[in-house]
Amino acid sequence: MALNLDTFETVKRIFLDYLEAKALRRTPERFAILEEIYSRNDHFDVESLYISMKNKNYRVSRATVYNTLDLLVECDLVSKHQFGQSQAQYEKAYGYRQHDHLICSDCQKVFEFCDPRIYNIQKMVGEVLGQRVVGHSLILHGACTKGDGCENRPAQSQPADVMPTLAE
Repeated sequence: MALNLDTFETVKRIFLDYLEAKALRRTPERFAILEEIYSRNDHFDVESLYISMKNKNYRVSRATVYNTLDLLVECDLVSKHQFGQSQAQYEKAYGYRQHDHLICSDCQKVFEFCDPRIYNIQKMVGEVLGQRVVGHSLILHGACTKGDGCENRPAQSQPADVMPTLAE
């Protein structure tokens, strides 16, 4: 996926402000990692991000990738997910519509979906319990239905404007 320059400039500014507020170094490697993440449209783990950076001849270490991801999660530019027993998965967070995940137990693909009823439930639970809900995580686990393999499903990590919406 091509990098959206407007979005990237915004996330770059947010990250820059965050680093300055925390008195952290503004290294080219950190911003290269941010750019790589915002050029993607999928879930990724640390190793796949590291390999992608190396294949593009960036001089980054695994430690730099890990540390930068931690910073990006802290400033809400990247979301971290733990899908089952596997290693953590990440995805860009800024400007990305609230969504939930279904993991296929057959092929391990991660499918994204959006259902506005989940937001309504979240709002109602907050009101009933007197809490301001600031986020949620919903992970469903499934299996391909007989004769309907994962290859027939939408691609992993749909862009926000084509992500399956279950109810309007």
